[in-house]
Amino acid sequence: MKIKDITNYLEELAPLNYAEDFDNVGLLVGNYNTKINGVLVTLDTLEETVDEAIAKNCNLIISFHPIIFGGLKKLNGNSYVERVVLKAIKNDIAIYATHTALDNSKNGVSAKMCAVLGLKNTKVLIPKKAIIKKLTTYVPVDNGAAVRNSLFEAGAGNIGKYDNCSFNTMGDGTFRGNENSNPTLGEKGENHTEKEVQISVIFESKNESTILNALHKNHPYEEIAYEIVTTENVHQDVGMGMIGEFSSAMDEKEFLLYLKKTMKTDCVRHSNFINKKIKKVAVLGGSGSFAISNAIRAKADAYVSADFKYHEFFKAENSILLADIGHYESEQFTKNLLVDYLTKKFSNFAIILSEKSTNPIYYI
Repeated sequence: MKIKDITNYLEELAPLNYAEDFDNVGLLVGNYNTKINGVLVTLDTLEETVDEAIAKNCNLIISFHPIIFGGLKKLNGNSYVERVVLKAIKNDIAIYATHTALDNSKNGVSAKMCAVLGLKNTKVLIPKKAIIKKLTTYVPVDNGAAVRNSLFEAGAGNIGKYDNCSFNTMGDGTFRGNENSNPTLGEKGENHTEKEVQISVIFESKNESTILNALHKNHPYEEIAYEIVTTENVHQDVGMGMIGEFSSAMDEKEFLLYLKKTMKTDCVRHSNFINKKIKKVAVLGGSGSFAISNAIRAKADAYVSADFKYHEFFKAENSILLADIGHYESEQFTKNLLVDYLTKKFSNFAIILSEKSTNPIYYI
């Protein structure tokens, strides 16, 4: 078993292209071809996390947060980040981070929050843009069905609850091959007109290389004409945060006490009570103040996240109950999610949940 076997499967849950542009996800330390002894799953990678990996004979740490976020210009051990990286390298331990790739996954961080809270009928709060692309290509009519089906099999043409979706237009293709060409149809050096079908399909950007491989393998032409564009369509199953409902409504204080107990937090900071029953709840793991307006537009009764600043509580504007449960607390069940996911696939392999709390914040 190699690191790439684990990470390839993990990226089915959290494809790296789901990550935000500012983020640093994937294999941060190590080599994909390294053989694995064991895997330690954690929320953060600290020195004590590396020590735990050493003690438990794990040479791969799967961390939610990336230990290397900005660029490292030196490795002198003068910061906790440098010390972690140096210790990992010295002990041949690889570090892999999922972060916003998992945040944007339909079955990721926010979905786990919904499951812990018992929310039903969940959907993504902020669907992600710019990950749906469109491929257009031109194929001889007699080869159209074969090429189209190969694209479907590679993952193209899926729209919500439908698959095998495409748009096809008949027309005339013209070309002339030079002296070095070997045309499938027509003769080199001569103008040729061929009845062709223009095939257009959409696909998720994570499948682009697989789809292009299928196109080149199944298209009959020596030179293939095609174009790929990124659409502005949102992906309803990919994005930040989620929103769902309780089976029955509860009053605001009852909700906050339930939230405190269920999310295992010592402190819940909240906005003013608005005498409203809480049934529809939006959640977002980590720093989520940017989504307050999205939760309001989605008509949530409450919004649960973390790291709200003083003035951001005013954004509630008596229309929603804001609840800040703490950054660590909102994401703490993420490592359980990753362990459960990996264990289902690698049941005979050591997937270990870190016993260390990496929460840097304490309450008195």
